[in-house]
Amino acid sequence: MTQRPALPLTLDEQLCFALYSTSLAMTKAYKPLLEKLGLTYPQYLAMLVLWESDDVTVKDIAARLNLDSATVTPLLKRLEAQGYLERTRGIEDERLVYIRLSKQGAALKRMARDVPADIFCATQQSPEFLIQLRDDLTQLRGTLNDYLDH
Repeated sequence: MTQRPALPLTLDEQLCFALYSTSLAMTKAYKPLLEKLGLTYPQYLAMLVLWESDDVTVKDIAARLNLDSATVTPLLKRLEAQGYLERTRGIEDERLVYIRLSKQGAALKRMARDVPADIFCATQQSPEFLIQLRDDLTQLRGTLNDYLDH
């Protein structure tokens, strides 16, 4: 095991605070863009999953978002009430709930197509920097999840 370094205990030097405050800033940057679409940030993430692969289970969506099904279900119910998706029980296993985009939900993808570019512009960073940052954060998340699983 690696020897643990003595690290400062100040707010601005904490990795957790840098991640947390950056996440808040990112969510705030998305807010006006998503309001035009009638979506919250968590709803947008769920729609991204559905735009990638439609007709998936609640459990599949929850896994992709690193959330539990109980957290995702109310979010999906609100999206269903907005007319963006349909929920149906599995035929062979009624415990499974499948989520399918409605025509309105599929059309919303076209309306959301500029969101990634708008966020890219808001960051004022190079594509290379952002790709590397995303990859580094993905690796960090994986390492932390492995740690938590043991």
